[in-house]
Amino acid sequence: MGTLADAPDRERSVVSTALVTGVSRAVGIGRAVMDRLAADGHRVVAAGWPSYDERMPWGADPVEPDLPGPFHPGSFYEVDFEDPDATAALIGRINRDVGPVGVLVLCHCESVDSDIRTTTVDSFDRHMAVNARATWQLIRSYAEQVDRHGPVRRIVSITSDHTAWNLPYGASKGAMDRIVLAAAVELADLGVTANVVNPGATDTGWMSPEIEQHVRNGNLQPRVGLPSDVANLVSFLCSPEGQWINAQLLHSDGGRR
Repeated sequence: MGTLADAPDRERSVVSTALVTGVSRAVGIGRAVMDRLAADGHRVVAAGWPSYDERMPWGADPVEPDLPGPFHPGSFYEVDFEDPDATAALIGRINRDVGPVGVLVLCHCESVDSDIRTTTVDSFDRHMAVNARATWQLIRSYAEQVDRHGPVRRIVSITSDHTAWNLPYGASKGAMDRIVLAAAVELADLGVTANVVNPGATDTGWMSPEIEQHVRNGNLQPRVGLPSDVANLVSFLCSPEGQWINAQLLHSDGGRR
């Protein structure tokens, strides 16, 4: 009977260069994931687009990290993923500045509410470009540079099943899910695992008291989700212990009913 020590691709270290996208707010999921991966020992670089948050109701806030240890100083990149050339350029810059990316965590999104009757073509195309197309392009660029012998090779994306009244967001997130799950199969030869996390309603400063109470009432646990809840699961998936979890869409929402 085999043991873990017999596994040919056993991971013996969690240290890797980790790229986290969607880091443009200090209270967001991206920032929580970035902080946690840095605490785990990864060399963390981050990408965000503050201009997106500036046009949203919550506004932008400072995100330049002040982290000790493994965070790579100055490695915050402002990137507009609506630009089809932005993804390859980003991965290229990180390779020059830090080295190959081993962990890719996709927290970025375009999310502007509209329904079937009010969604415009421009809005639909923008959501698809940022949430779906950029995901495919980032994964493609990641695969072209990932070290198949690197200590950790992970892709994790953050999704949502909120579609009604938020049509372009939900539709583009559904497309993103399928791209990431395809990566688990197509990049298996590189030793890459790829998973999708659906955290449910997570309080990143957008919830009104009424929405918060509604979320509480619909959950088996008497609270709402926090960015740290997402970061905890991403941390596990990117650890040696999380290597066996692959090609999954994981609901981590406290038991939402």
